[in-house]
Amino acid sequence: MMRLWFERALLPTGWADAVTVEIANGLVAGIAAGTDSADADERYTVAIPGLPNLHSHAFQRAMAGLTEVRGPVGDSFWTWREQMYRTLDRLDPDDMEAIANMAYVEMLEAGFTRVGEFHYVHHDRDGSHYADIGELAGRMAAAAASTGIGLTLLPVFYAHGNFGGQPPNNGQRRFINDPESFARLMEASARALLGLPDAVLGLAPHSLRAATAEEIAAIVPLAQGGPLHIHVAEQTREVDDCLAWCGRRPVELLFETTEVGERWCLIHATHMTHAETVRLAHSGAVAGLCPITEANLGDGIFPADAFVGAGGRYGVGSDSNVLIDAASELRMLEYSQRLARRARNVMAMAEGRSTGTALFDAALAGGAQALGAPSGIAVGNAADMVSLDAELVGENAAALDRWIFATPRPAIDCVWRRGERLVERGVHRDRDRVTWRFAKLLDDLAA
Repeated sequence: MMRLWFERALLPTGWADAVTVEIANGLVAGIAAGTDSADADERYTVAIPGLPNLHSHAFQRAMAGLTEVRGPVGDSFWTWREQMYRTLDRLDPDDMEAIANMAYVEMLEAGFTRVGEFHYVHHDRDGSHYADIGELAGRMAAAAASTGIGLTLLPVFYAHGNFGGQPPNNGQRRFINDPESFARLMEASARALLGLPDAVLGLAPHSLRAATAEEIAAIVPLAQGGPLHIHVAEQTREVDDCLAWCGRRPVELLFETTEVGERWCLIHATHMTHAETVRLAHSGAVAGLCPITEANLGDGIFPADAFVGAGGRYGVGSDSNVLIDAASELRMLEYSQRLARRARNVMAMAEGRSTGTALFDAALAGGAQALGAPSGIAVGNAADMVSLDAELVGENAAALDRWIFATPRPAIDCVWRRGERLVERGVHRDRDRVTWRFAKLLDDLAA
């Protein structure tokens, strides 16, 4: 049994003072407020739950900063995608693991304690299968084990290049499976997770561009009750292509052909009509928002106020990992709404409510649902916690607002995952080793 004492802690019931958290076997075994710190093993100031990062492509961390030079024609997601394909042509399994290690270290340092790895790079550089079809899934699991982050692995089904089952292009060769080979991949992914505590296995049809409705129906049972994620309506061209092919919009098509419910997480869902927005909200599915990546790629702005106003649930993810920072994702979400609506405190959704608290509470609950693992400092949950620097955020109820909107430098002090302190004074215990390997990889890619 370990006892941590906090001057203030954010519990499911709200902020509490003088809180002792007892931890046993990686889980929260007891919580008591109004306690004396004398019997505690360690003492800290402000504690909040670790946030779930519901959407990551770990390998894209190697591209950060390398796509910010304008090309001869207007840049967009589609030109960025070509650079992604070129980067992939050079990565082997050791590289993939090294990049994931770097991304996961940075996630923990930023306050994320579980990641949903939307894992779609499965095969060798020429598109052939590895002897173990789950080789790269195993590398993601190894990176999670090494860094300590919680993992929800979402092997991605990807079969086509566009709507209507069009053939994939050469840049997509490392992604491609049919339902039969994908079933083998799921079995291999389950084996890769066996040694990880509280790991979760779900699956993800990449998009309606990459998987037909019939294929989605065939693979969903392979998740065996686990989370289901899909990219949808991220770009206007995607919407236009879908309309041209079948006369329906992507979100409309998904709901017509698939039973979307609480196990589902729709990633981005940026370009929806009001009717689609309300339908998604009423379905119980989570909207997986990635505000930094969506801004970086020029995707557009999610209709968050209308969605939440209709009862919608959301979480946040780091997606392309161009910048990994939990507070910045939440801040970008709110600021995008302010710019679009020309208003302030949009996501608070009610008079007198803290915007930071509203954002954090929603991302915590939505991320937990989307990743299939409970979150929050509560008895029986994994002891996934973050302590904030009280000198920067204070110790009162405005701590979340200060952390998200007004902290001039990182405010993360310590991070615990299953009760194990992985980050101290803002630095992951393995940062030096992981950074050295990652820097060498970047040098090799630049050569």
